[in-house]
Amino acid sequence: MTPIRQPILIRSLTAALAGLSFGLMDHGRAAAQETAATAAPPPSVQVDRGSALYGRPEGGAAAKLAPVAGPPLAAAAAKLPLDKLKVPEGFKIEVYASGLANAREMTQAPDGTLYVGTRTVGKVYAVLPKADGDGKREVKTIASGLHRPNGVAYHDGALYVAELSKIWRYDDIANHLDGAAKPTLVYDELPKDEAHGWKFIAIGPDNKLYVPVGAPGNIVMPPDTHAQIRRMDLDGKNAEVIARGVRNTVGFDWNPKTKQLWFTDNGRDWVSEDIPNDELNVLTEPGKQHFGYPYCHQGTFTDPEYGWGHSCSEFTAPAALLGPHTASLGLRFYTGTQFPEAYRDAIFVARHGSWNRTAKLGGDVVVAKPGPDGKTAATEPFLTGFLQDNKYVGRPVDVLVAKDGSLLVSDDYNGAIYRVSYGR
Repeated sequence: MTPIRQPILIRSLTAALAGLSFGLMDHGRAAAQETAATAAPPPSVQVDRGSALYGRPEGGAAAKLAPVAGPPLAAAAAKLPLDKLKVPEGFKIEVYASGLANAREMTQAPDGTLYVGTRTVGKVYAVLPKADGDGKREVKTIASGLHRPNGVAYHDGALYVAELSKIWRYDDIANHLDGAAKPTLVYDELPKDEAHGWKFIAIGPDNKLYVPVGAPGNIVMPPDTHAQIRRMDLDGKNAEVIARGVRNTVGFDWNPKTKQLWFTDNGRDWVSEDIPNDELNVLTEPGKQHFGYPYCHQGTFTDPEYGWGHSCSEFTAPAALLGPHTASLGLRFYTGTQFPEAYRDAIFVARHGSWNRTAKLGGDVVVAKPGPDGKTAATEPFLTGFLQDNKYVGRPVDVLVAKDGSLLVSDDYNGAIYRVSYGR
């Protein structure tokens, strides 16, 4: 395995501000942050290469593109775009819960309680499993005032929550849904860069905690502490790097048969509208694989700046391409039995949707079916309709196979959770 080295990074005030600007700019931020982060700099101001604006063409259609601001509050259940969402024949989609502003990563306890992280509002929610007579489920705020608590994972009665630079554990969480739980610090050796700083976390079949560290900008030569996936003991000890060259993954899961880790990775911006694609990757040799960033993208395209002297053959190729700038985020293998046989052990991927394409792409859930070699997959649409007339009416972030075999989908744009079921 590759040891983690923590060099002292000396950043100028300019770089720090640029990193903050990038964190505010990426997918799904609040409207006020959007306005500040996306304003084009005057021609005389040099854009720091750590900013998401680095490399953006100064004129033409590209200069008009900006991240999509979501509504500041969660949508009322009656206002959700349920009538626009489409699933394959035999499936049904309904609202599972509403009123969860900026709902992001999900994890579910054995008792059915759903825990949901956020990125822009600093809260963690619990959705109680039983609905009332009107089909509504109670939503509780169990933690607040956190900094980008995107990542949540449940294990053995405890809820793990990942902030920008720290991971906490809330013990006996089921008895502390009133928000009174005092967390235990698990790990704080994470960078504080806002750029790709929000975390998706999960606990693997090896009983280890997995956490990614994104690249500190759109296209930069990352320091040794970034563009990677780490794993560690559940108490935060024995951390190690298991994958490098990962620009920004906000979703991963393990193949139930091979126990290998599969993950999404967001491609760089501003090469063109059509390249590079986001990637679906599989880790077959922990600690030995490099997935290309910043030298090679989508397994076939060498970077205009950093690709010189490199070949894409040096790096692990993606198992599948997920479309250019689609912001492919959460993914899960389907381990339930409710769906037809064709979906067993398939991978559901939430594509949050592009912002830096003239014709937006994504805003859906696709299903990827691994091939017999275990290293490639073919994708097809599953849940569509979040993108209407080149505008978003919702933006899926994460997917989760519920205890009853249905599929839950979070939507941070509307602050809602949807449930997709089959034959019921």
